[in-house]
Amino acid sequence: MTLPTQTAVKELDPVFAEMAAASFQLTESGTQLTPRELTLLSLVADVCEQVLGMPFELHVRAALANGLDADDLRELLRFISYDSGYPAALAALERLAEVEHKHGLPGPTGQGHQLNADGTGSPIPPAMRAEVRALDPGFADYMDLQSRMRADMSRISVRERAFATMTVDVLYQTLHESFHAHVGRALRAGVTPDEARAAVSATAPYGMTRTWRALNVLETLMTDLEELQGKQTARDA
Repeated sequence: MTLPTQTAVKELDPVFAEMAAASFQLTESGTQLTPRELTLLSLVADVCEQVLGMPFELHVRAALANGLDADDLRELLRFISYDSGYPAALAALERLAEVEHKHGLPGPTGQGHQLNADGTGSPIPPAMRAEVRALDPGFADYMDLQSRMRADMSRISVRERAFATMTVDVLYQTLHESFHAHVGRALRAGVTPDEARAAVSATAPYGMTRTWRALNVLETLMTDLEELQGKQTARDA
């Protein structure tokens, strides 16, 4: 394998390389996310930012080192395409194939999942579906299709998917409807509030000011959820 390493960054600018290394090391030290999760989030950031040069190759290298394979990476791109945008995910998919060919890496096996594109219904919570349908029925159909086509994915866990979509929200600053939905998905998957904060904090090397804003929104959301749970507990008592 001849994928680039941190040495290549040092050759471009040793001071920048030291700054970047220190930033990533601080972000990753003591985090509650696994190396695999951090790698997935870095690839999501690459897609959203369309940073598909050396950083993308470094992150592909990290993904392989953390046990992800070509099929896993393709499922990640398929999954986030509805949030990142299909053109952005397609550009990353094309670049991934180029990286694999260039460096002689194992390619995909062709394994996929059941799309159910011609089906009906959606795994989206009923209340959310009703809200979106009242807003625009055509858009509601599109959202149903996107969620239905991803329902049978299994290579990327529900927890990882929740973190991936939260990362898209931070980088695109879509911090209302979708961010609330994705944080809710994460909590339902067993993610703790501290782990949700860790997932947002992990985006700092990709744009600190966006992370700052997202952390403020997350804190407000967590406070609202705690108050709602407290009221529910009081009613049930």
